[in-house]
Amino acid sequence: MAMHWTLGCDAEDPRKLAAFWAEALGYVSEPGYDIPDGASIVDPDGKGPAIGFLRVPEKKTAKNRVHIDVRVAGEPPWDLAERGRLIRAKADELASAGATRLREAYDGDVLDAVVMLDPEGNEFCVA
Repeated sequence: MAMHWTLGCDAEDPRKLAAFWAEALGYVSEPGYDIPDGASIVDPDGKGPAIGFLRVPEKKTAKNRVHIDVRVAGEPPWDLAERGRLIRAKADELASAGATRLREAYDGDVLDAVVMLDPEGNEFCVA
């Protein structure tokens, strides 16, 4: 049986970062979670893991060892043209919400992902 788990994230501004990721993933603030130096978001349908954000004093200094992939096109098999359109549309939406585009990644001639940074410089992919 699979375990329930939470992804824990360091943050300079936990509430701001939680708000960004809630928008990116369609999550909501965790009811009852109210600590001054933290924030937590949950899947409103109760299917995905919770994501917690805790304030830390140090800034990010290196590439992430773990990152989130925002999968907008569902599961394979994909209509590759439609998948590319969905990836670019979500990347545009997240850029408007405070993310930064780094690059597009291709598998041959097919768009595979857009690599981005969240508002605190953490890498993630829209795929």
